[in-house]
Amino acid sequence: MKRLLGALAAIMLAFVPTAQAALPLEAWELYRQKFVMEDGRVVDDVNGAISHSESQGYGLLLACLAGDRTSFARILAFTRTELLIRDDGLAAWRWDPKATPRVTDVNNATDGDLLIAYALNCAGTAWTMPGYTNAARQLARNIAKTTFLARGSATWLMPAVSGFSEKDRADGPVINPSYWVFEALPVMARLTGDNSWLKVQATGLKLLDTLAKANMPAPEWMSVKAEPRPADGFPAQFGYNAMRVPLYLLRAGLAEPARLAPFREAWANGPAIVDVRTKKVVEELSDPGYRILVAAMACAIDGTAIPQDLKSFQPTAYYPSTLHLLTLAMLSERYARCM
Repeated sequence: MKRLLGALAAIMLAFVPTAQAALPLEAWELYRQKFVMEDGRVVDDVNGAISHSESQGYGLLLACLAGDRTSFARILAFTRTELLIRDDGLAAWRWDPKATPRVTDVNNATDGDLLIAYALNCAGTAWTMPGYTNAARQLARNIAKTTFLARGSATWLMPAVSGFSEKDRADGPVINPSYWVFEALPVMARLTGDNSWLKVQATGLKLLDTLAKANMPAPEWMSVKAEPRPADGFPAQFGYNAMRVPLYLLRAGLAEPARLAPFREAWANGPAIVDVRTKKVVEELSDPGYRILVAAMACAIDGTAIPQDLKSFQPTAYYPSTLHLLTLAMLSERYARCM
């Protein structure tokens, strides 16, 4: 663990965001026109047209990657007014335009909080706007204060303030591996001077490496009460949330072949929802935003060129479209040889 923390510290010191204009403006414009409302709300169109802290965080990050200051400010204004309403400084996670009141669940979702903080730092750094940087720092401190759980040598990132601890569940603590936005963690450590962020990073990587040795792609929800295992009451699946894990590893420069191996095997015949215990395909997926994840792993490990049809972007549904843009931005920065 100490060696891993040392390596992560080196990454932290070397990391300088290069996000400005990493995403082609025309691709962002297509996304913005479909999913970003005039008031700055980022719409999850497949999920009842709701918005959530995740969609707002992704919208902010993509706006920063595209260098779109105006849209960033608009998305942030909605986020601050409608979601950043909790006493602990975190965001309420779910906002429904058809409900009264609009916020239908005031619990937080830690991945959404982390994406918002990371995007704020991205904007503050790219555009030399210390107000954004200071807001990112405060949000990062709030996340660490309320959602970090130290157990022995591990520091877990809890999915929310409520609902997943030992007090809440018989198999608690329960975590979600896809909430580790790996590229953001060393940035938060540098921003706050709090090395517990690096412990969270190391804990997440150790978990994924343990799963890789068992040839298991990360399931959506895991009990870490004892030996990590799929959590009770949730499908034991490498599903929609978990498919972000290899993307986050790629974007953070942490995509070692052995670490990616179980994901590549699960998707050997194309993207799919997979039962992590039986390895059987539950649902095949065909959206370009999912297919490009398979192609990106092949690019990173084997140098395989990205298929031509995946290099261009046309928005489909909110979630795969978001993954598509994040992957295209990552490929242009890290793996231009495949493009």
